Amino acid sequence: MKEKIRELLEDRLPLVDFDSEFLFSELDSLGVTTILMTLADEFGIRLEASDATPKNLKTLDSIVALVEKKIKEKEEA
Repeated sequence: MKEKIRELLEDRLPLVDFDSEFLFSELDSLGVTTILMTLADEFGIRLEASDATPKNLKTLDSIVALVEKKIKEKEEA
């Protein structure tokens, strides 16, 4: 899952360092929107603007955790 997400996001945001310890600081509003839209489309999940927090987008691992949480919520609905 982590490598799939890394590949997806690196294709769309090639200038962003997804190994950064504080990824959110490298993102502008377009980068955040790109991440949310890419993940929503790829995994069929619903991501809101309220999901775009520094905690959720701090590292690649936190992005993976967000996706996994949203997939689980979708399956339980």
